Amino acid sequence: MSEAIPGFEPPKPPTPRDAAVAVVIRKPGPGLEVLWARREGQLKFGGGFYAFPGGGCESADQRVPVLAASGIEASLRVTAARELFEETGILLADGASGLPQKTRAEMRRALLKGGASFAELLRAHGLILRADVLRFAGRWITPEFLPRRFDARFFLAEVPEDAEAENWPGEHSELAWIQPREALRQWEHGRALLHPPALHTLRVLSDFTSAEEVARKMQAPTDSVGFIPRRIEFQRGICLVSLRTPTLPPATHTNCYVLGNRELLVVDPGSDEVAELDRLVNLLERRREEGAIVKAIFLTHHHRDHVGGVAWLKDRIRAPLWCHRLTADRLSVGTERLLEEGDLLTLSGVPPMSFRILHTPGHARGHLCLIEGDSRAAIVGDMVAGVGTILIDPPEGDMAEYLNQLDRLRQVPVGTLYPAHGPAIADGPQKLSEYLEHRRFREGKVLAAIGPRGASIEEIVESAYDDVSPLAKAIAARSTEAILIKLAQEGQVKRDQVRYWRVGLAPS
Repeated sequence: MSEAIPGFEPPKPPTPRDAAVAVVIRKPGPGLEVLWARREGQLKFGGGFYAFPGGGCESADQRVPVLAASGIEASLRVTAARELFEETGILLADGASGLPQKTRAEMRRALLKGGASFAELLRAHGLILRADVLRFAGRWITPEFLPRRFDARFFLAEVPEDAEAENWPGEHSELAWIQPREALRQWEHGRALLHPPALHTLRVLSDFTSAEEVARKMQAPTDSVGFIPRRIEFQRGICLVSLRTPTLPPATHTNCYVLGNRELLVVDPGSDEVAELDRLVNLLERRREEGAIVKAIFLTHHHRDHVGGVAWLKDRIRAPLWCHRLTADRLSVGTERLLEEGDLLTLSGVPPMSFRILHTPGHARGHLCLIEGDSRAAIVGDMVAGVGTILIDPPEGDMAEYLNQLDRLRQVPVGTLYPAHGPAIADGPQKLSEYLEHRRFREGKVLAAIGPRGASIEEIVESAYDDVSPLAKAIAARSTEAILIKLAQEGQVKRDQVRYWRVGLAPS
């Protein structure tokens, strides 16, 4: 992504969709276990994250009767029960325990394939849903910066100690029973990405007393406002504060990251709106109350949607500014430290964290990435995006260099990617491979658009970007120029005034 282009109106945040989540627990021995799943990496929401079974409400859920509940309270429980059955095979209905395993499998298959509705399956087998089986355990709303939003109600359910779940191919790459403290340990070491509701749930479950007490505590998270989490920490030591900025659609925000467990590094405070920056300062103040201190402000690069709040924040929290020298040259505020390829930034804390600097030009000449030492998590700025795409805009942008740096990041190798726009990307190498493949695909279309009579940029864009909206073609023209410069450097095209020609292709 990059700075906004005049005439591009920022999109409105999507309306949250009603959803329900089933937190299922059992006690197979002295310890408690909870059922969690690792979502498939290609899913549009939460791909690669660990979560609990759940999903969006369907209109048919309103037609399923629930004993001792009605209206939205009933239909949400139906959603939770249906999603749990679809994803795990666990059926929370009176009479289900008497059904043969083969019958339950046939019911599940029919539900997944659309052969029958949940209501029809329950009715056909004389099964009844009861409200008290699914205890209400809180409500969470997805923050507005994410492209998909849910208004999710959580429900807690106890199942027999011998209850088993079966993962079928589709939504999850892993489905397992796990002790909450072990799940938190994996989160702490960066091996399990968690959204705030899942993190809060596991913390509550780790001090289990009773289902009733746990459900009550799950309803009272310590750091949310209006059911929207204020502290987003997908893995320990990497906090996200997404700030509204003048960036390119479909993004509306730039991700500011607060790194560290005691000494903190504030990455890319890009908003120039005081109300947005106040949210960031509030987080920093809460962290200070926990004993943390800000060591420095760090910039990935100089674009406006990454540096808009630097001067204000620097003055407010009295922190030094660190960046590459080619970024410092473009700023109106003083820089205390110039960073270079290979520098190591160490942040004290429990545990301490260290980040290696990579200089990754292509999108911007002074662009830097941070690679965390243990988990290989990568703060990648505008090298990739969790929403939209990356604009390579000459003369600052260099397509050949950008592609080289994408391949270099893939070879590092990296783990989770934390981009400047959109959600975290769990499988970093896979996403980088997708980016490289897509850029090769687009370059091939640009080259093919230049016929024997040559072509102008406008003609090339019309042909090579026939799969994008007319509004996006203004951005496409800038990317096309970057591709043509690369092809000219490689000797594949040449320019004659306003037209481009393929070398070796005879004009007709």
